[in-house]
Amino acid sequence: MRKISIFAAVAATFTASAAFAAPQEHRFTHEGQTYVYTADEDHGAKVISGHRVEDGKSFRLVVRNGRVTGRSGEAPVAFRVADAAGAAKDANSAL
Repeated sequence: MRKISIFAAVAATFTASAAFAAPQEHRFTHEGQTYVYTADEDHGAKVISGHRVEDGKSFRLVVRNGRVTGRSGEAPVAFRVADAAGAAKDANSAL
């Protein structure tokens, strides 16, 4: 469940505006949970930082060279961007 949520965060970030002048707060809801995040560029990597509204659990993901690494709460995460796009699509089609 957590993996699909993180996939959804990555997918939502890539569908958001590509303008990164100043990090803008974004929000989406997945499986009844609301996520708030910002996306920024740092040395050629996209950094996605945010939290889940209901319980305050934070996440920070770094997207670089087709891979996502980081943490969600206290758990480390690592996966390919291509996997995130497919999982987010599957999760949205189940709605």
